[in-house]
Amino acid sequence: RPLPALPSGPCSKWDIREKVWEHLEASGLAEFPRPVRGRIPNFKGSLQACSSLRELDVFGRAREVKVDPDKPLEGARLAALQARKTLLVPTPRLRTGLFNRIVPPPGATKEILRRCATSQGVKDYSVPVGLDGKAQVDLVVVGSVAVSEKGWRIGKGEGYADMEYAMMVSMGAVQEDTPVVTIVHDCQVLDIAEELLDDHDLTVDYILTPTRTIQTNCKRAKPQGIMWHKASSTLIQMLGKIPILKTLRCREKQAGKDVTLQDEHAALANTNRAAVSNKKVMAANTQPRAAPGSAPMGQPHMESEPVNPKSEGSDTITTVFVGNLPGSLRVSELKSALRELQVIPVRLNWQGAQHRAFLDYRDQGAADRAVSSLQGLSLGGNALRAELAKSHWNRG
Repeated sequence: RPLPALPSGPCSKWDIREKVWEHLEASGLAEFPRPVRGRIPNFKGSLQACSSLRELDVFGRAREVKVDPDKPLEGARLAALQARKTLLVPTPRLRTGLFNRIVPPPGATKEILRRCATSQGVKDYSVPVGLDGKAQVDLVVVGSVAVSEKGWRIGKGEGYADMEYAMMVSMGAVQEDTPVVTIVHDCQVLDIAEELLDDHDLTVDYILTPTRTIQTNCKRAKPQGIMWHKASSTLIQMLGKIPILKTLRCREKQAGKDVTLQDEHAALANTNRAAVSNKKVMAANTQPRAAPGSAPMGQPHMESEPVNPKSEGSDTITTVFVGNLPGSLRVSELKSALRELQVIPVRLNWQGAQHRAFLDYRDQGAADRAVSSLQGLSLGGNALRAELAKSHWNRG
């Protein structure tokens, strides 16, 4: 059964994800692990779709293949092993490194190769590959939640596939013409507006389904490494969780690249503004002082941006209340939605147990845009409620 039509009007990545996950479950197409919501979904016919990989010329020419660890790509990992190609699988959530190289034992039987292609086999028959591993990937295979025939791809919202590709670019493991393949069910191929794509989003060159092989002829440029200056909240979170990402950033800094994060650029600008402000204050202090209790005439009232709104007042922060959050929603999912809607707050107070969150913005205009974008947005099946909060900081 094809995917039902998406709602008319503006449609976010999360709208599309929710529709695909819901349809796979409702139509009986979803396979273990269940539920598929929040995952790269496994589907009936995934092995059949993966078997089409062997028919691609780009697979035949490839010597080193990178395949994501998701369950629906198990058949793709098996195909690479059976063809005696070097198989690289990203470390789950990049906790302990970038890749694992799967090394089957000498004389491995078909049964052992099948085991090597599973998530447990990746753990049992692999060696880690770090930034110095000299990987030369000839073909990249990724999972998707949705994809268009033009090559636009939507993942599960955590950004790991995009991050892994950007890291491979930075370490020289892939080139501009390295083909990218995704494997999905037919119902996951749908129209996606190009406006939903960000610069860091990975596009695909081939789509394999149980019934079709689609060459997208996508001309949109793939990520050219990690764009530190456009660092999203997800990337900043990853820097705190992924040691190899920190190492890569240090190496790029040592190589003379600008690895200043977006927030650091803003902080630097604030510092420069504060320095200018201090100079003006010092100049003002050299002028004759006014009588006690009076204000100097003609002097501008200069005030630096408060570091802690709790202690310096809330007039510079506008807070947005977001309610009716589903109990199953994770804070990372809300952050991803905010990023896609381009209404990223300077601070997020997550109160998932109370089904709500508070978002702080530097100015009223940004807060108003957030309310407009979030009001009625569907996340996890719930229509969100968004409005300007009343003295959130004063309430504590």
